[in-house]
Amino acid sequence: MSIISFGIVGGGWRAEFYIRIAKALPEKFNIHTILVRDEEKGRLLEAKWGIRTVRNMDQFTAESKQFSFAVVSVPRTAAPAIIQELAERQIPVLAETPPAADLEALTNLYQSLPKDAMVQVAEQYLFQPMHAARIQIARSGKLGEVSQAQVSAAHDYHGISLIRQLLGVGFEHASIIGQTFESKIMQGPSRQGDPLEERMVQSVQRIATLRFGDKLAVYDFTGDQYFSWIRRSRMLIRGSKGELVDSEVSYLKDYATPIHTELRRVDTGQHGNLEGYYHRGVIADGEWLYQNPVAPARLSDDEIAIATCLLRMGLLASGKGASFYSLAEAAQDHYLALLMGEAMASGQTVHTEKQVWMPE
Repeated sequence: MSIISFGIVGGGWRAEFYIRIAKALPEKFNIHTILVRDEEKGRLLEAKWGIRTVRNMDQFTAESKQFSFAVVSVPRTAAPAIIQELAERQIPVLAETPPAADLEALTNLYQSLPKDAMVQVAEQYLFQPMHAARIQIARSGKLGEVSQAQVSAAHDYHGISLIRQLLGVGFEHASIIGQTFESKIMQGPSRQGDPLEERMVQSVQRIATLRFGDKLAVYDFTGDQYFSWIRRSRMLIRGSKGELVDSEVSYLKDYATPIHTELRRVDTGQHGNLEGYYHRGVIADGEWLYQNPVAPARLSDDEIAIATCLLRMGLLASGKGASFYSLAEAAQDHYLALLMGEAMASGQTVHTEKQVWMPE
């Protein structure tokens, strides 16, 4: 596959993930241009990364034939207008999550796009190595018919996306009950780095159950989990013939033969290994459940997942690939997350309703 060239609209914290990935994989990715409206911020990005920046959409799209698609990495309130403008100029779009702020904005965006618009959303959690391996196990049939997923690994629409993938749920209607719980926690690391002093802060835990007919999901997350040294992520997937708890799998080969195995990460460069330090994949029962498509680049799991979105978007934009996380899927996950917030705030059961992106 030839080098995938793309542009970026936005220059914030999240946009720099794409920049780091491209710099780590110059044989796969090239960033042609970055649209940053603030001139000083643009100059700083150019000095730091050596990538050309421009100030307006006309400048950004003037050379659009030289890149395959545009990554839209701006606040959710600004994203719809930019996605629509790029789509109207027939430029494929990979939008950051979520693609719009609320239900009205999601509806307006979906209805306003040209019918031939090529828009995907960079929902990366289903492509993180361990999550991808868990999804593979859930779909393999080894667990039998999967009826329950308990996810404590990601916030809002990210957590919902994992739930839908693990349960095999599409656009089915759901009933949602939620609550919040506050407790104290010793302040840990953040985007700004390690803690500088001992300090107790409030931690908000958000808990919800989602019933999709005969399938049940439990969402449980606190924002501390992304950086915390003491709050772990947790996963449970239950089926009629087995279950997966975090990385441990138990299933029945037949009615009298239980099998116990484990999802094992294969990371090189450890214990004297001289291959270099990178993630190779996830294996269980002597089979690869997941193989890193950008090995041997030295990237975090989240960066590997975003790089996977870029690879798939490159294939789609070139006419060689399929949709991997559509605007409709992104809208559904965000819609469910918004309703989950309503349920937590009200203490009442809320129910989904038919939306414009749902199939007939």
